[in-house]
Amino acid sequence: MSNLKIIFAAAIAAFSVSAYSQQVITCSSDEGNRHTCSADVRGGVELTNQRSGSACQRGYSWGTDRDGIWVDHGCRADFTIRPYNPYVNQAGRAGLINCSSSDGERHNCPADTSGGVLMVDQRSGSPCTRGYSWGEDQNSIWVDHGCRADFQTGNSGGGGYPTSAVITCASDDGRHTCDVDTNGGVRLVRQISGAECRRGYSWGANDDGIWVDHGCRGEFQVGSRRH
Repeated sequence: MSNLKIIFAAAIAAFSVSAYSQQVITCSSDEGNRHTCSADVRGGVELTNQRSGSACQRGYSWGTDRDGIWVDHGCRADFTIRPYNPYVNQAGRAGLINCSSSDGERHNCPADTSGGVLMVDQRSGSPCTRGYSWGEDQNSIWVDHGCRADFQTGNSGGGGYPTSAVITCASDDGRHTCDVDTNGGVRLVRQISGAECRRGYSWGANDDGIWVDHGCRGEFQVGSRRH
């Protein structure tokens, strides 16, 4: 490799590191009123150091919106801003989908949920609880109440992320329910039966566990519940 190519490669590497390095900013509500610090918060924000005597509580005295980080009620703190990489946050790390309710409102992220959905990494201070602050419908994953997390769908591939269990559930004699905590989400990993395993028809998840029917027998990956 020529010296010019080496210099060019080094410059590109340096740019990549700086472009996606974390940023720490201090945002203050010194006068007790709401104040917004401009920042790109699409990659997520964490409070890393509270500097005020007044409590910094997400959703009450600090939060994020499309303009940046807001603080109120005397909160003053250092915030770490995660880098936003469109190739990671939108396309997903190995099939992951990042979905955020950064403004505390309901938000839908388009996704193929026919194979089930698994929450693999909660990124918000607000709890992500299935059925309350996140869930899925036919064409999307929804989040609400400040939940921000990475989700893996059954059709996105992307192994190697932490999960609580892989279990086999079989409908050899009609409808059958496998008792398991499904709050972290469920996705179909592998169909074992000759009969089709199709979400909503021959398998699904509810508060009682994973149910299978119409001869479906498969291996299901169950997400860890995060608080």
